[in-house]
Amino acid sequence: MSRPKFKRLPRHIGIIPDGNRRWSVNNGIPKEAGYERGLKPGLMLYEICLELGIKELTFYGFTQDNTKRPAVQREAFQKACVDAVKMLSNRDASLLVSGDSSSPLFPAELTPYLKRHIFGKGLININFLVNYGWRWDLNYAFKSNNGNLAGAIASSDISRVDLIIRWGSRRRLSGFLPVQSIYADFYVVDELWPDFAPEQFYEALRWYEIQDVTLGG
Repeated sequence: MSRPKFKRLPRHIGIIPDGNRRWSVNNGIPKEAGYERGLKPGLMLYEICLELGIKELTFYGFTQDNTKRPAVQREAFQKACVDAVKMLSNRDASLLVSGDSSSPLFPAELTPYLKRHIFGKGLININFLVNYGWRWDLNYAFKSNNGNLAGAIASSDISRVDLIIRWGSRRRLSGFLPVQSIYADFYVVDELWPDFAPEQFYEALRWYEIQDVTLGG
């Protein structure tokens, strides 16, 4: 099946894959079971972006606020993040994990990815925000006090985001990369993340295609 054609595509897309727990409740299974169901959609999205020629993709794994959830859920989304990174390490991708690795809540298996690793042909930059917090990100810059906020934040290796897509109908950024998202367009998909379908993503791209992108000018 051929992909749709677009006249203009975002260079960097941020993904907020929300609705895993609600999907689980709707399907009569434990809340923590939904995180594993989010792995296949992530791989599908990677493959679509690779074919379209998207240069960079950032997934919101879990935040420092998310770690307040019950332990069984916390362990489930930690494992899902580890599995997602390992899964994409077998593909043509340049992988980076950004998050507070000084915390025991950061999965130790992801420590090697705190520096970007290129796998295969490294055709697309894939970033995972793991144990990420906007305060943690910005405070890193304030500690350096070098006058260059964008270049000193903890996530400075992640480029400016053009389009953010959030699944699960919530209309909020939830602290997603506040510096890189300053000029991003924001699109909401009503369907829950485990119910991902390519057409949802294509519709977001069609919407982005007709936006007037001026970067404030």
